[in-house]
Amino acid sequence: MVRVGRVYDPASTTDGVRVLVDRLWPRGLTHANAGLDEWCKQIAPSTELRRWYSHDPRRFTEFRRRYRRELAGPEPAAALAHLKELARGRPLTLLTASKDVAISEATVLAELIDEEPHERGVPHGQPPRSQPSRP
Repeated sequence: MVRVGRVYDPASTTDGVRVLVDRLWPRGLTHANAGLDEWCKQIAPSTELRRWYSHDPRRFTEFRRRYRRELAGPEPAAALAHLKELARGRPLTLLTASKDVAISEATVLAELIDEEPHERGVPHGQPPRSQPSRP
């Protein structure tokens, strides 16, 4: 289960693994008060994309498309694989300093992680097939 939230909000016992996915450290927040398990800044959008987007809701659809393309690069792809592994069998909360989490990179990442099948070779949303019994 992948959740998204603001890094400024208090941690919850249901958060599971808490990962900051912003490239820049949030203003006014100390590392001690962040309550993070990890800071995965290599997964964040490039500076160029972040500046172009500027969290303009009218640009979110195009931002999502461009960001997903950036995530295909070697370093972001490895970081995404790591987040997918963290989400296996436990809650994962992706955190951002964005005021509107619904149009943030955390939301795009949560969508990608949730698209991942829970078991290898099983299409997402379908139960695994049982193995045929052998005599």
